Amino acid sequence: QVQLVESGGGLVQAGGSLRLSCATSGSIFSIGNMDWYRLAPGKQRELVAVITSGGSTNYADAVKGRFTISRDNAKNTVFLQMNSLKPEDTAVYYCHVLVRGRYYWGQGTQVTVSS
Repeated sequence: QVQLVESGGGLVQAGGSLRLSCATSGSIFSIGNMDWYRLAPGKQRELVAVITSGGSTNYADAVKGRFTISRDNAKNTVFLQMNSLKPEDTAVYYCHVLVRGRYYWGQGTQVTVSS
């Protein structure tokens, strides 16, 4: 069994920063891609950032230059550093992790950016 536990969400003013974490535990032999998605009210789920097992990254255009995804392979943890936050970044953020050929989802963490 694989568990993903997210932390780091909260309320922040526009222009502020937050750092999300997602720790993976359980029956893990290797972890592939680690992603962050977000879901805002009235909108479709959006892929925010991806990091491969080799450390390559990719970002949605809306967050390029403001968000940074990283991973600590020793701790099976993925991070999302979010800077220069905007009200339109308000959403529930989910980590999404590939473990032994299957994707798992975190429980989600709320990020609210006030104007």
